[in-house]
Amino acid sequence: MTRASNTQGGPVTLSKEGLPAWLDPVVHAAETVEPLQLSRFLPPENGAGRQSAVLILFGEGERGPEVLLMERAGSLRSHAGQPSFPGGALDPEDGDPKAEGPLRAALREAEEETGLDPAGVQLFGVLPKLYIPVSGFVVTPVLGWWREPSPVGVVDPNETARVFTVPVADLTNPGNRATTVHPSGHRGPAFLVESALVWGFTAGVIDRLLHYAGWERPWDRDKQVPLDWRS
Repeated sequence: MTRASNTQGGPVTLSKEGLPAWLDPVVHAAETVEPLQLSRFLPPENGAGRQSAVLILFGEGERGPEVLLMERAGSLRSHAGQPSFPGGALDPEDGDPKAEGPLRAALREAEEETGLDPAGVQLFGVLPKLYIPVSGFVVTPVLGWWREPSPVGVVDPNETARVFTVPVADLTNPGNRATTVHPSGHRGPAFLVESALVWGFTAGVIDRLLHYAGWERPWDRDKQVPLDWRS
């Protein structure tokens, strides 16, 4: 059984042992998806970019499977006010970026941002590294099962506006889906859930995960939500 409580140097490993059956499609997607199937933005071949990681944490809520998200504070320099997965840049103490560094960083950042107890999280997969051109981050999405849920909430209001979970049923509900249109002309998937507009990198990853896990339901891609210039 994965014990990830010691994010500062103890072993942080991946384990598929004892996962709920409904996560099987996600496990399969993580094992088979190719980088370009997730995003057209891939890490620069010259190794440029700041290494970072996010935690895509699946739990079991009152309405079935759910995912943990947070809303970034409106005062932040980058991605202000945006819903996102917990995560951030790797620190030197996280270890090798090509080994368990991203696993440790994803847990550490999630603990710092939401207060969750990493000991209750079982990491079971890693998606291909992706790139966020606007911020220069090379992001490793780390998949986790919230085996022993712990209380979560805002730890630092200067960084986080709120912490919340979204039922997978709401993410797959066609009525909650739309296409965002950025002033730059860029279009991308979006989710209108929990009185939040989830868009950008986070929505893109969720969209592809739902698709390759076979959970996606047909939705109206012509339904548009404009993003203002501040986004």
